[in-house]
Amino acid sequence: MKSSQPWLYSAAFDLVFILSPALLISALALVFQEGIARFDAVPPWMWLVLVVGVDVSHVYSTLFRTYFDKREWRQRQALYTLVPLGAWLGGCLLYSIDSMIFWRVLAYLAVFHFVRQQYGLMMIYGRDERNLPASYKHLDRAAIYLATLYPLVYWHTHERQFHWFIAGDFIKLDAPEYAWLAALAASVYLAVMAAYVVKEIMLWKKFKHCNLPRNLLLIGTAAAWFIGIVAFDNDIAFTATNILAHGIPYLALIWVYGRNHSARNKDSPSPFISAWIATIFKPKAVALYVGALASLAYVEEGIWDSLVWRNHTELFWLFSALPPLTSETALVWLIPLLALPQATHYLLDAYIWRLKSADTEWKEILFFNMAQNTNNQQKVLKI
Repeated sequence: MKSSQPWLYSAAFDLVFILSPALLISALALVFQEGIARFDAVPPWMWLVLVVGVDVSHVYSTLFRTYFDKREWRQRQALYTLVPLGAWLGGCLLYSIDSMIFWRVLAYLAVFHFVRQQYGLMMIYGRDERNLPASYKHLDRAAIYLATLYPLVYWHTHERQFHWFIAGDFIKLDAPEYAWLAALAASVYLAVMAAYVVKEIMLWKKFKHCNLPRNLLLIGTAAAWFIGIVAFDNDIAFTATNILAHGIPYLALIWVYGRNHSARNKDSPSPFISAWIATIFKPKAVALYVGALASLAYVEEGIWDSLVWRNHTELFWLFSALPPLTSETALVWLIPLLALPQATHYLLDAYIWRLKSADTEWKEILFFNMAQNTNNQQKVLKI
């Protein structure tokens, strides 16, 4: 076992941008629960910050990992062309059959993406624990999955005042005959979490070591999903915990990738399709990184609101000239097209971060900063 912690970029960066969002928003939800309960829906300003500023923005950050990476694009042109094309045509087919089928498939695809992100981060933070018994790794997987799946089971078997995309997109299992599902899931959840705690105690006794980021990730995930879905039946609590616990770490992950990608190729031509892209991954240009993504998100949501929803016209007055579309034929093609960034993000993310992928270059890039720090420490020790 290594005595150092398996940070992704650095202790400070990981704690602030990857691990603390879930913990902090969960704590804030508990502290301000009375104030939150007064709202039946998310206020417009909060919706703009959370949905546009974080949720939709993090979707577009995937561009830096895929389409804006020259080598990545050259190696997987077929994948990056066929996935969005297939997602759009498939979405059109589903929407033409029944609009609710389309939204339901998209909702469950999003859920899969959210769950798998937490699993992926758990495995990243446990990457140096290969010498531990296989049962320990299986327990880690079970714990992080149940931290998300138990609240989802509860949601399906209990009436909630919020939804993922639109009302009714989740299958309803809240009839009395399904009550046992939530009870069973809760029992398994508690048993696995208890086993995880015992495992961590055993590791501490044997190695006097605690994998801090892995444990904080699990605690934050469990807290955000339980508080946002089970403990509260409130749209604000769900939206805030769901989006911030997922979106901010993902934005940070992409920033680390872009930062390391540029540093790793500092003496070579830019790894991105344009040299200026590398400049936004400098600490002084973080506002540019966030602003560029937020701008793309704002344009997308402005088109959505003007052509389809008309829920936030005061926020998207720049798009007020666009007429709302009511033609079912037009919506069959338009809705899947507007949802394409999200659908593509969900589908590609299931592929581009695979830990068991034979192409390990993305891992070398992602952990480049930690590898450099380790090498520098070794040099200092030799001196």
